[in-house]
Amino acid sequence: MKYSSLFIVFFSCVFMVLGQTKSRPENVVITSSKKKTHVSTAKNGKLHVNVSSKDARKFKALGLVRYSDFGASGDGKTDDINAIAATHAFANQYGLMVKADEGYTYYIGGKERTAVISTDTDFGTAAFIIDDTEVHNRNTSVFIVSSSLQPFKLEGLSSLKKDQKKIDVSLPTSCLISVTNSKVKHYIRYGLNQDNGSQQTDIFVVDKNGNVDLDAPIIWDFDQITDATALPLDETTLKITGGRFTTIANKAESKYTYYSRNIAIKRSNVLVDGMEHRIIGEEDHGAPYSGFINVRDCAYVTVKNTILTGHKTYSTIGSAGKPVSMGSYDILVNRALNVSLVNCSQTNDINDRTYWGVMSSNYSKNLVYDNCTFSRFDAHKGVANATIRNSTLGHMGINAIGCGVLTVENTTIRGRSLINLRSDYGSTWQGEIIIRNCVFVPAGGNSTSASLIGGSYSGQHDFGYTCYMPERITIEDLHIDDSNHPDDYQGPAIFKDFNKEMTDDSYQEKFPYVKTKEVVLRNVTTESGKDLNVSSNPFMFKDVKVSTD
Repeated sequence: MKYSSLFIVFFSCVFMVLGQTKSRPENVVITSSKKKTHVSTAKNGKLHVNVSSKDARKFKALGLVRYSDFGASGDGKTDDINAIAATHAFANQYGLMVKADEGYTYYIGGKERTAVISTDTDFGTAAFIIDDTEVHNRNTSVFIVSSSLQPFKLEGLSSLKKDQKKIDVSLPTSCLISVTNSKVKHYIRYGLNQDNGSQQTDIFVVDKNGNVDLDAPIIWDFDQITDATALPLDETTLKITGGRFTTIANKAESKYTYYSRNIAIKRSNVLVDGMEHRIIGEEDHGAPYSGFINVRDCAYVTVKNTILTGHKTYSTIGSAGKPVSMGSYDILVNRALNVSLVNCSQTNDINDRTYWGVMSSNYSKNLVYDNCTFSRFDAHKGVANATIRNSTLGHMGINAIGCGVLTVENTTIRGRSLINLRSDYGSTWQGEIIIRNCVFVPAGGNSTSASLIGGSYSGQHDFGYTCYMPERITIEDLHIDDSNHPDDYQGPAIFKDFNKEMTDDSYQEKFPYVKTKEVVLRNVTTESGKDLNVSSNPFMFKDVKVSTD
């Protein structure tokens, strides 16, 4: 009840007496006096916002504020980030909506300033230019969508079991729980970007009585928990609509110094609707981006009717000391549950290999693409349950590792494989794959020997967990457009050759791979007229049962 009481007290203070000062977490001090409304910056970087008593009454009566009310010029040249941040700070203080000024173009330079969004915001048709050519701090988001509810440490939670239904806690409201065990390493990456792994992590939602939402279950056994945090879930939906954003790309060295000049969503129950993001000024080098829309540590987020842009693919030197292509994303989902992308697309050609895949995710559950046209879907450090429907995926296709059910339906896939199980994380999917009513165009129509399930696994590397192939794969009403193929093409394979060295019983895996038990095929057709085969490595998949019931 303590946190609920703080929430009520905060919003009961909806109007300050003259001269009262209140410090905001976004490094803003708001005052109200008879002086005119004015925004200034102190030597320590803190933003000072004075709102005249007359303006305060007007804004409160209207129920909204505009950036021009706090001095934004909107001429596309003057840096308006201070006015934008001040507008949101005042709106957050009084629970007011923020509306961008129609016809304005807001220029946002490289200074270290973040606007915190805690109320409904309508960017409308206004334009925003984010200039990243001279950035003071590449880790500073332009906007953070934040909750007024504060996370807190969860005491007394010492262990967890996979699929556990309840934890012994009492909470003020439903919360997003994040747990880690720093003593265990998972996702020990293999390959050119090899690393020593990440601490064991899980996220899940519980109600105030500790009941786990089983639609996003606990997916790991935790023998020990070294840190547990609870983030109360906002019950109302915060809406962010419109906005025409353009990023002038950075010119930094091409290495893994990710830029976070973005809209970071760190609040649960958020709807982003009708946003556009474009990128200009990319050259033959540049540092990567960690998502213009960055969804992190939250649940129940929907991004719809939104247009994004793929970044140019650059090369750098990976941790193994060899050149690698470097990922850069326009939407990134990390440690988040129930995130849906609906009716979204990208500005550039989804089949153009000079642009990197537009999306990536880590430690997430229940991700959905619905009616999206993107260059790829990707789950790096695991996803629990994912659905792709009514969509078209380009040259990077579907890349995933994780668990639960991966469903792909009414979708066209133009990647190298129908589904690629990422080899750098063990080509693991502990669960089931369901493919319905889809079209697969291998390698986007370029000449290739098609395989439906791609990946590789040597059995010699410890990824920190047992690696699984999908226990059951169901494929029904799939058409494979393999009309462009090599002369020696034997027809599409269900499985790529995951290990060319495993050709008989003499090969020993130090870390055994749990193979698929069953593949069910119903109405699978090919443009070439050739039948499916299990794999070019029949020994590895000799125990897989293939049925056509």
